[in-house]
Amino acid sequence: MTKFMSTRLITADVHRLVAFYETVTGIGAVWGNELFAEIPTAVGTLAIGSDKTVPLFGVGSAEPAANRSAIIEFIVDDVDAEYERLREHLSAVVTEPTTMPWGNRALLFRDPDGNLVNLFTPVTAEARAKFGV
Repeated sequence: MTKFMSTRLITADVHRLVAFYETVTGIGAVWGNELFAEIPTAVGTLAIGSDKTVPLFGVGSAEPAANRSAIIEFIVDDVDAEYERLREHLSAVVTEPTTMPWGNRALLFRDPDGNLVNLFTPVTAEARAKFGV
């Protein structure tokens, strides 16, 4: 059996990135030590680790602030309300709340390391059914 557990972001500034995701999610981080923290959600965990841990996995195996392909996504009750709440904390908004062709209203922005983050609310009946909301 395989069970998805977490996505880990590698960063040069763990405290900055953890504080950002605590603000975005409203969830307090669980710190393992000064080099690693987790934002636990009901579905999975967003882990944030220091670039100082990379040699443990293999020198050069991960690089902070270099992601250009993955999007970290969170489902929220009201993406427009979240945009208003977070607006002053977002320095790089890619797409303001927009209803997508697949039925989600989505806000896309970058975290302090440049990783893409999508907050979305299913708004069509089909999308709400897909996510059970």
